[in-house]
Amino acid sequence: MSIVAMLAAAALMQQPAQAAPQEPPPVALEDVVVEARRLEELTREFVDEVSAPARRRGLARWRNSLCVGVTGIRQDIAQALADHVSRVALEYGLRPGDPGCTANVLIVFAEDGRALADEMVERRRRVFRLGVGGLDRGNVALADFRESDRPVRWWHVSVPVNAETGNIAIRMPGDEYPPSVKNEGRINRGRLVRDELNKVIIVVDGEQVAGVGLPQLGDYLSMVALAQVDPEGDTDGFATILNLFDDPDGSPGLTGWDRAYLEGLYSNWPWRVRANDQAYQVLRNLREEREAVDGNGGLS
Repeated sequence: MSIVAMLAAAALMQQPAQAAPQEPPPVALEDVVVEARRLEELTREFVDEVSAPARRRGLARWRNSLCVGVTGIRQDIAQALADHVSRVALEYGLRPGDPGCTANVLIVFAEDGRALADEMVERRRRVFRLGVGGLDRGNVALADFRESDRPVRWWHVSVPVNAETGNIAIRMPGDEYPPSVKNEGRINRGRLVRDELNKVIIVVDGEQVAGVGLPQLGDYLSMVALAQVDPEGDTDGFATILNLFDDPDGSPGLTGWDRAYLEGLYSNWPWRVRANDQAYQVLRNLREEREAVDGNGGLS
C-alpha cells in the first residue's frame, strides 16, 4: 500500500462508519506538496515499485542508440509506434537506429499474447536466457512472461560492460578467458562497470489493447522499452502510464513520475546504478526543477 493510501486509511479509522471508503486518487507528481521529506519518501517508493534489474546487477539503460522493430500489425500502425518509441528515446539522449537497422527493441503483436510468448520461449529459449547468470531476472520471471494474462509483457536482457571502454565485462559463452576490468572487485563494488540493455522483447495482446489510444500505447511501450520495469510493481498510488490497463482514462500519457524516472536513469553517473542511486538522482533532478521554478531553493 502506498504512503498516501496508508494515511487515508488512518484518517478513516478515526471517523464514524459511513459509506465504504474509496481508494485515494493516484498522486500526481505536480500535486506533491513542496516538502522535502514527503517528496523523498514518494520518490523512493516509486523507484522501488518500478525498478526491476537483473539479479545481482544494477539498473541497465541503453548506451547510445536503439533500434525499434514492430511486427504483427498493419505496417502504418507499426511504423507509427516505432517512430513514437524512437522519439521518446531521443528525448533522453538516445539515437534512433537508421532505416534497416537490426532491432534490439522488438515489439510483437499477437491475437493471443500468452500463447505467442510461450511459443517464443519454447522455440528460442537462448534468446531469452543466454546461459550466463545475471543478465536477466531468472526462471521465475521468465515463467511469468510465458504464463501471465497481461495485455503487454516484456523481457529485458542486459550485459555488464566496462564503463571506460564499453567492452563486455564478463565471460560470455564461447569466450576462452574472462575479461579484465581495472580495479574491479568487491572494494569498488563494480563502479567501473555499468549495466547496458542488450535487447528488449515486448509481446502485445492485440485483443486486450484494442480500446487503447495509439499515443497512450506508444508511451507505455516507450516506458518498458527504455527501463527495466517490474511487471508486478504496485503503482496504483501514483499517476503513471504504467496504470494504463487498470485506469485508461487516468493514464493519458507519460506523467511527471514517468519522465522523472527516465530522466534520472539516463542522466545518472556513467557506471553501475543501484536502486538507491536511481532514487537519489530522480530526487535531485526534481529538486533542481522545483528550485528553478520557485526560485527559493525550498527543497534543500
